Amino acid sequence: MEVEISDAKSFRIQIDFLFFKEYNYLINLQMVKCMFEQLKIKQELKILNIPYGTITLIHNKDGVIVARVRSDTKSYIIKYFQNEDFKREIRNYQLLDVINIPTVKVFGFTDSAILMEDVSESDFFRLATKEDLDDVVIASKIAEWYKLLHTSSKNFVKENITELYDETDFITRENIEFIKSKTGTQSLPVWKIINDSFDIIVSKIRSLPRVLTYNDFYYTNLIVAKDKSSAFMFDYNLLGKGYVYSDIRTCVILSVRTLKEHFLKPTESLTKMKL
Repeated sequence: MEVEISDAKSFRIQIDFLFFKEYNYLINLQMVKCMFEQLKIKQELKILNIPYGTITLIHNKDGVIVARVRSDTKSYIIKYFQNEDFKREIRNYQLLDVINIPTVKVFGFTDSAILMEDVSESDFFRLATKEDLDDVVIASKIAEWYKLLHTSSKNFVKENITELYDETDFITRENIEFIKSKTGTQSLPVWKIINDSFDIIVSKIRSLPRVLTYNDFYYTNLIVAKDKSSAFMFDYNLLGKGYVYSDIRTCVILSVRTLKEHFLKPTESLTKMKL
């Protein structure tokens, strides 16, 4: 239906009306989305047999919903996976428990969710800050956790080489063509060398010994003991098989000087060991 607007005032009224209508539509859409997310969380809590009072959504990104669940006596964090690929994190938590790697305390699993400790209300642990990376004691504890992850997992990776996330799976001819196109470097001679020797290169890369690698270092994924007696990473979506060097490189590139120094020192022997 067309509406004739005779003057500026009428025009503004119409614009305000349309804006209000659109705004309310978006609000209602957001409310429906929020209700749907809470319903999913409630279904998982029922499976876990966890009583709850309030559910507060923290974020919903890439098909992963994170929420805080409060009962009369406890507070939990639940992580619900809509994305099938990201459900691998459930298995990763279970795997780390089997090989005795410190992680955030887990109270239960479903096929699609993890229920874990709410670290923000822990008496012993806290979420890290950026300044922690410049703390000598905490830096050494981070390095110790990585060293434990690498040394404890080498035999497991050997026996389960095909079942884990692997960044080298992205080394494909198609992805190389994508890089060439995006960078506008198609004419460089190096691409012909890589193309002609592609199978040999990939074979050499995948023949190197591997361990479990974290692959996602940043302080926002770090938990620290309040007395600085321990520190460990959490959020294991990208945990998979890889090379010790990969984790060392990521930590060194993304850290401050203190962490670089104290990370490399305890892992020096590890980089030389025969796996």
